[in-house]
Amino acid sequence: MNENTKKRAVALKYDSKNSEAPKVVGKGAGFVAEEILKRAKEHQIPIQEDPTLIELLGQLEINQTIPPELYEVVAEVFAFLYRIDRNL
Repeated sequence: MNENTKKRAVALKYDSKNSEAPKVVGKGAGFVAEEILKRAKEHQIPIQEDPTLIELLGQLEINQTIPPELYEVVAEVFAFLYRIDRNL
């Protein structure tokens, strides 16, 4: 399996009290991505599968706050989470 076909994942965290934007708290490919997804499922954290979003967020470093130019893209994720919360 080459680098382009490995599963990839990026984990975000948003703390509205301490940050104005979400930050990357984990990322990886292959086994690491599988572990991120597994733990998200174990803790019932919604998962958004979007290759373009993964590509953009994967360029950021761990603990890096999302830059303003990616706010619109990340807002789409929060809209997705909002829709899920409303359906629970």
